[in-house]
Amino acid sequence: MSHYKFIYGPVDSWRLGSSLGIDPISTQCKTCTFDCVYCQLGSAPARGFRRKVFVPTKDILRELESLPAVKIDYITFSGTGEPTLAQNLDKLIGAVRRVRKEKIAVFTNSTLLGNRFVRRALAKADLVEAKLDAPVNRVFKSINKPYEGFSLYKVINGIKVFKDGYKGKFALQIMFTQHNIGYAKKLADIARSINPDEVHINTPLRPSGVRPVPRAAINKAKKLFKGLRVITVYDSKKAAGSKPISAMETLKRRGKV
Repeated sequence: MSHYKFIYGPVDSWRLGSSLGIDPISTQCKTCTFDCVYCQLGSAPARGFRRKVFVPTKDILRELESLPAVKIDYITFSGTGEPTLAQNLDKLIGAVRRVRKEKIAVFTNSTLLGNRFVRRALAKADLVEAKLDAPVNRVFKSINKPYEGFSLYKVINGIKVFKDGYKGKFALQIMFTQHNIGYAKKLADIARSINPDEVHINTPLRPSGVRPVPRAAINKAKKLFKGLRVITVYDSKKAAGSKPISAMETLKRRGKV
């Protein structure tokens, strides 16, 4: 198969090593419960939160089975929207597990972690990375621009409920911009109450609508997360040498086309 529509990469990830992406949404425009100011896919209205099957499991499985020999550390569910909106995420993770030996990760914006069916699907993953960018609702609305009906309280409560029952590796990701870097201490306090296995501190180094927070400010914020294992986008060693199997699809998911 010379063209891949639903899988992309591998990409060199500062968190996961060599990561092959699966996009279970794969729509022409991003489909998400957020419209974050820093989104690499650009600005678009949040498009709702009804879960449905966007891509049949068999279509993604067909592409995975056609992969050439390639070094992969993780297979990661991410892409053009919030992956937990895919109603067949449970089946997709199970199908990947049957045909590939690599660990499976899911990156989520945390909005649907209160849904028991979403939690059941994510329980099959080796790593779940959940987003939390704000400690107060005003900042939450400013930076994440959630779909109507989502509150910061529901997001934080969903994260805690999921983490308490999850047996895999749980990481909390915080994307710092000028909107929220001043709230680093409050975010650190919430992170300690969640007690993730790792905290991943990020800032938009890829093309984005906002500028990244400088290294010095990120390093200062990192010190506030005392007692937690913290990795930042600046101090993590990035894997090198991955060659994408489908350059155009990879660029599309990374906001470069």
